Amino acid sequence: MQHLGTQTLETERLVLRKLTSDDSEAMYNNWASDSEVTEYLTWPPHESVEVTRQLIGHWMEEYEKEDFYQWAIMPKDLGEPVGTISVVDADDSVGMVHIGYCIGRAWWGKGYTTEAFERLISFFFEDVELNRIESQHDVRNPGSGRVMEKCGLLYEGTKRQADRNNQGICDSALYAIVRSDYKA
Repeated sequence: MQHLGTQTLETERLVLRKLTSDDSEAMYNNWASDSEVTEYLTWPPHESVEVTRQLIGHWMEEYEKEDFYQWAIMPKDLGEPVGTISVVDADDSVGMVHIGYCIGRAWWGKGYTTEAFERLISFFFEDVELNRIESQHDVRNPGSGRVMEKCGLLYEGTKRQADRNNQGICDSALYAIVRSDYKA
């Protein structure tokens, strides 16, 4: 396993890149202030663009670390970020990362999250040489699970009352893909 930090990655329609302070208003307006976007997330909607600016400032400091992974999801034809995808947990002892993502409501159903996640899967297995990539979702948010399935992650089970988000304590469906699945 060789941590590389947040690298700029591209897909056919997207650029995945580090966020900068210039992205504060787009992040705030496109997803971070929307209570529907954050309904099943662990952080509340941002109350002001200043909250967003401070968070991005923190991430900009974290980008110095080789094991910090936080990307803006930016459609090439739009030129501004519409969501984020990141490592929210990791375990180097087993070569695992846990991926979390969110995207603005205006871009739901366009395949951007799936496209971004697929690109991270290849990055983590081919470049970082991980063994396992996992993700989970509140069972009341099945759309997130469909993203995981489209990316080749396999359902591993539901952990009852094992997570907390903006809805309170919740059941969490766990999905994962391991290196041997990816290579097959």
